Amino acid sequence: MIRPLLQDDALLADIADIRALGCGLHLWWLGQSGYLVLWNGRFLLLDPYLSDSLTRKYAGTDKEHVRISTRVIAPERLDFVDVVTSSHNHTDHLDPETLRPLAAANPGLVMVCPEANRVTVRERCGLPEDRIHGLDAGVQESAGGPARVGLVPGEVTVAGFRIIAVPAAHESLDRDTAGRHIYLGFLIQAGPFTVYHSGDTVLYPGMADRLRHWAPTVALLPINGRSPERRVAGNLNGREAAQLAKAIGAGCVIPGHYDLFAFNTASPREFQETCRLLGQPASVPKLGERWSASGD
Repeated sequence: MIRPLLQDDALLADIADIRALGCGLHLWWLGQSGYLVLWNGRFLLLDPYLSDSLTRKYAGTDKEHVRISTRVIAPERLDFVDVVTSSHNHTDHLDPETLRPLAAANPGLVMVCPEANRVTVRERCGLPEDRIHGLDAGVQESAGGPARVGLVPGEVTVAGFRIIAVPAAHESLDRDTAGRHIYLGFLIQAGPFTVYHSGDTVLYPGMADRLRHWAPTVALLPINGRSPERRVAGNLNGREAAQLAKAIGAGCVIPGHYDLFAFNTASPREFQETCRLLGQPASVPKLGERWSASGD
């Protein structure tokens, strides 16, 4: 079983120490695609999964979700969070057993999600409508017709974080009946820093061109890849994640979506080797480990 570098009290102590410094951008990998981001004294939690709900759900089935790493922290202990994102409705990105304790521990908590998923998000997190911000990815292509602009906003600013929706393809650019994306990534601007959290995605036409303008400080990308025998939607593999980071001018790239479930993981070795060959700066933090950018 993989043990986090920092867990429970040790993680909270590190967060408190860094918060007291009051400068820079900091993030901690909490497992799968979950990251805690600190900037300017405020906290953003990206796609947290901090329970064993999927292990229990699939126990005894032909698709068991056997954990290979221990939980970094219980969600109710994160009682300082301002905003939480969910990139899509899969439970490891929208987990009621994570979100409801978070909501109880943070009375002012706000969620940001695809507008297409609002009903499910509300059911799982229990927050009132006015604390759920639904986004779409801006300009939408109408089938057989010109581009149109939807009524759903493409960005929102919460707790000082400017959060911008971009499409994600898990494994295609799927939309609901109203034409809204059901999978999103998020660009997060925090002062001089930009974080790109892709959510679950594969490469799609125009993806790098859309993101290159932002030249993110750090890109958070999945590396578990695609294997039909898993019978779950796939993601970037390590080589593709490294290549995408290079194509969009990421200052650093951090891999995610691995080392949680035995049936759906990957080694970061291919990712690291490709980054080395491309000259792409990368970091591979351990669970609970902090990554920081000074902004100098």
